[in-house]
Amino acid sequence: MNTFRIGTDEVRRFARDMRAGDRVYLTGTIYTARDAAHKKLFELLDKGESLPFPLKDAVIYYAGPTPAREGEIIGSCGPTTSGRMDRFAPRLYDLGVAATIGKGERSEDVKRAIVENKAVYLCAVGGAGALVSRHIKAAEEIAFPELGCEAIRRMTVEDMPLIVALDCFGGDIFRQGRAQYAINE
Repeated sequence: MNTFRIGTDEVRRFARDMRAGDRVYLTGTIYTARDAAHKKLFELLDKGESLPFPLKDAVIYYAGPTPAREGEIIGSCGPTTSGRMDRFAPRLYDLGVAATIGKGERSEDVKRAIVENKAVYLCAVGGAGALVSRHIKAAEEIAFPELGCEAIRRMTVEDMPLIVALDCFGGDIFRQGRAQYAINE
């Protein structure tokens, strides 16, 4: 397995070198969006209105951070179960999103979209939101404040630790893990 230390603006370029199971330390700009924010994004898309951030080569983190304590940039910011966004993800990949970050498996439609668009799906460790938040250096709410923790935020991350869960060749760490477990039984 390989390790990549890359900027968010380099994800698309390095996607063809990444394989399921590789480690990624990501630095740069990411955007948070969960279920409610995705619904609002799609309403804007369907109306032909502008979005609060550019989709081309964007990295979307499925997270709804907790409020920051005094003196902190952000509260706990762990990943949300990605399957909840599966109905939205294929279209977003088709519109240029380079990567999504979350936890858990994805649908076959999402896997196809990742392969077709030469993108990746990255996993963050669930249950470790306080640790993930240490890698967030700036956070700004940019859209849908009425959604509270589900508002869209632009965040600057530094060396955010991730694993390539789905690569652009169809590699799937979840499938690989089950196969390895079966061999070791």
